[in-house]
Amino acid sequence: MPPPPGMTLCRLPTATLGLSLSLPRFLSRPSLSLAARRARAVAVRAASSSSSSPDSSFGSRMEETVKKTVADNPVVIYSKSWCSYSMEVKALFKRIGVEPHVIELDHLGAQGPQLQKVLERLTGQSTVPNVFIGGKHVGGCTGIIHVPVVEC
Repeated sequence: MPPPPGMTLCRLPTATLGLSLSLPRFLSRPSLSLAARRARAVAVRAASSSSSSPDSSFGSRMEETVKKTVADNPVVIYSKSWCSYSMEVKALFKRIGVEPHVIELDHLGAQGPQLQKVLERLTGQSTVPNVFIGGKHVGGCTGIIHVPVVEC
């Protein structure tokens, strides 16, 4: 599947070892499937916000942690160490000289599945890898692997 129009990574030269740093040139990518996922995420958030259980406040704290992590790091990958799709995405970023901030959900004990539920509420995506670039959710393995990398 080709990437949506306007979705490219821009390869900028760096001063070290001829590596290139890839940054998003334009990250908004209108997509029916993404719009549908966001609508579902909004519906799930609305349903869960009516709950006042202690779990919902814990979920709120986790949600804020995810938002802060995504805002503070240029590239964030929520991953599982054994997942072949996660391995592929991490290898791709390594090949293009980008050091992503990786959170291995399977290394977090009981918080891993809870964090994955929070990610699903925020993104509408229930699978890993769950990738954010420049503070924006860009999808999983399929979405990242098919993004063209261009020289800027």
